[in-house]
Amino acid sequence: MCGTEKAALVNKCSLTSTAKENGSTRTTLSSDAVINLDQLTLLISLSHNGDPMMFESYWREMGDKCTFEIPGCQSLSYFANKNNLCWFLEPELEEEIKRLHRVVGNAAVEDHHVVVGTGSTQLIQAALYALSPPDESEPTSVVSATPYYSCYPEVTDFLRSGLYKWAGDARVFDKDGPYIEFVTSPSNPDGSIREAIVKKGQGKVVHDLAYYWPQYTPITCCAHFDVMLFTASKCTGHAGSRIGWALVKDKDVARKMTKFIEISTIGVSKEAQLRSAKIMGVISDSCLHPNSNNFFEYCQRLMAERWGKLKEVVGRSKIFTLPEYPPEYCLFTGEFSEAHPAFAWMKCNKNTEDFEKFLRAQKVLARSGRRFGSDPKFVRVSMLSREEEFEIFLHRLLSIQATSN
Repeated sequence: MCGTEKAALVNKCSLTSTAKENGSTRTTLSSDAVINLDQLTLLISLSHNGDPMMFESYWREMGDKCTFEIPGCQSLSYFANKNNLCWFLEPELEEEIKRLHRVVGNAAVEDHHVVVGTGSTQLIQAALYALSPPDESEPTSVVSATPYYSCYPEVTDFLRSGLYKWAGDARVFDKDGPYIEFVTSPSNPDGSIREAIVKKGQGKVVHDLAYYWPQYTPITCCAHFDVMLFTASKCTGHAGSRIGWALVKDKDVARKMTKFIEISTIGVSKEAQLRSAKIMGVISDSCLHPNSNNFFEYCQRLMAERWGKLKEVVGRSKIFTLPEYPPEYCLFTGEFSEAHPAFAWMKCNKNTEDFEKFLRAQKVLARSGRRFGSDPKFVRVSMLSREEEFEIFLHRLLSIQATSN
């Protein structure tokens, strides 16, 4: 769907009331509202559907534990630490990033450099710049296995760089020469655990581990790859802070990534970094203190409840199908559990060629499988919306199934 058409549909969304609570605007949806579970970065509806708002309930319970003051005399300089390779990285944030990874056990930090970015999207571009050979006669091919993260093609080709270009599905890539492969694990959109596919001598691999946190998937190992990308929006739920970070083993690659961010934005907001450091510290404390409300356990329960409800609704008929996730042992929780991905990769078994269009007619916005290099009979549905929106979505599915029987 074109942007103007979809925007017009979203604008029809009915909001029955608005109120402010703890500084955030709350909205109440009418029963015929358009439910935006697409999570498009360029389309924000009035009710902010698609944002990771599921986490909001936890942070409301935490009250003012993440509140802090920044005096007017602080953070005037461009520099945070002139002696650090990533000179705009706040020491407090670096410390809390490493601490959080040690607490969770999902990624190695001891022999990696930390590079902070304005969200993981900037870090994706920084990694492409840093890993592309500068003296090749043609752009380096960038690939990812289908269904791949839908933004990879757009982000790769947006600048029309002479260094790199999108080359599609890693599963069919057979070109000689240098290449960069993005491995998203757990996968966005289908939640599966991925490994590199191409495995040729001149290739570089970027592991996008945005969803490798206990609320989404069992932590089965401590990741130890050359370049690993993370983002606060998926870890803590604070998408608006726009903080992402990369763990980079090679010093020269980390330096080039830092240079890209230096040229594009002259660093990253210190206020956002300090806020993220405070939030990560609260999360780590919640995991270490027995009497605290463990953030990851709390969010894992919410995700399990939502997936349980969705599976129950989908299981009432054969119209829709969902992936299966076998239980695995989680090193963080010490228990066997299933994955509960941030997105539902749904397939429609009805006689329809375009599932996204079909749901749109039911006032549900989802992202077509076509955007992920896959079949348009699939859609990606965000599982991170507010509870009210999620419940309306379930009722819409039930209505579809009732009218199809």
